[in-house]
Amino acid sequence: MSSAIGAGYRVVSQKIHDWLPSAVDRRIRVVAWLSLVTEILIVGTGGAVRLTGSGLGCPTWPTCVAGSLVPTPEMGLHGVIEFGNRLMTGLIGIIAIAAVVLLWRLRTERKDLFTLAVILGVGVLAQALVGGVTVLTGLNPFIVGFHFMASLIMVCIATVLVHRVYLPSGPRALVVPVGFAGLAHATSFVVALTVVMGVVTTASGPHSGDAEAGRTGFNAELLEHLHAWPGYATLVLTIVLLAASVRGKLPVRKFVVTLLVVELVQIVVGLLQANLGLPPVLVGLHMVLACVLAAAMTAVVLNLKAPTTLTDRVPETTHERARS
Repeated sequence: MSSAIGAGYRVVSQKIHDWLPSAVDRRIRVVAWLSLVTEILIVGTGGAVRLTGSGLGCPTWPTCVAGSLVPTPEMGLHGVIEFGNRLMTGLIGIIAIAAVVLLWRLRTERKDLFTLAVILGVGVLAQALVGGVTVLTGLNPFIVGFHFMASLIMVCIATVLVHRVYLPSGPRALVVPVGFAGLAHATSFVVALTVVMGVVTTASGPHSGDAEAGRTGFNAELLEHLHAWPGYATLVLTIVLLAASVRGKLPVRKFVVTLLVVELVQIVVGLLQANLGLPPVLVGLHMVLACVLAAAMTAVVLNLKAPTTLTDRVPETTHERARS
């Protein structure tokens, strides 16, 4: 009996092993994209929780309400909205597990991809814990802000995963001039500063997630200006990057174009929400666009280099400038 069970186990194990990818294939790429998309979408659902005043729709954690994992009818729409955001966390967790499983056979050959998948999985657990602390502290604005920043970091990591699944492993070499790379990194710093100031500004504004939730106490009007200044600086730097990338015919130019388009849309939405009294829909859109901006900026930085196995495809002039 035991030998039969053992034989059956070996057969099943072999079938699973054979089913798992032995090279990066469409399944892995799809899961990578799903990871990125859901990491952005959960910011949208989290924004909906705050902007509808549903931050304490599920007043306890990990259960929704004492004695019930799911919202009860008495909790109304706020409970449904908050619980929906928690379900989104579960979906992201399933996708992270799927990524780890699909990359299991490649954990040595493509250690970079496997490590990123594991980080995303651990990040889901960490974010769930931070979400619990957020609820248990009555939506402390600083913890809410940290929760959002952690989500942005997860978006950036998922962007790296998407980028890497289309490239071979191995050493990477700069494919743009050193000065251009420095300017790109400086732009990424200003983008990060813009996002941080936006988080602090939002934490000082009217959308707290619940009528009883506290605010930072900072001057929200002043913070709006402090948030806008690095935003405009980012736009100027990106225009310079675009001009340099087009002039030099650099391979990163299409990603710089994407970054510029995202920034322009983000600025328009930001100006509209500021002049229309911060309508929830626009505030939520502004939050989601912040994630798209982070992903676009990450893509620009990632494409400053390419695997050395591919650098022969880069025009010779680009190599010369990269070495200069």
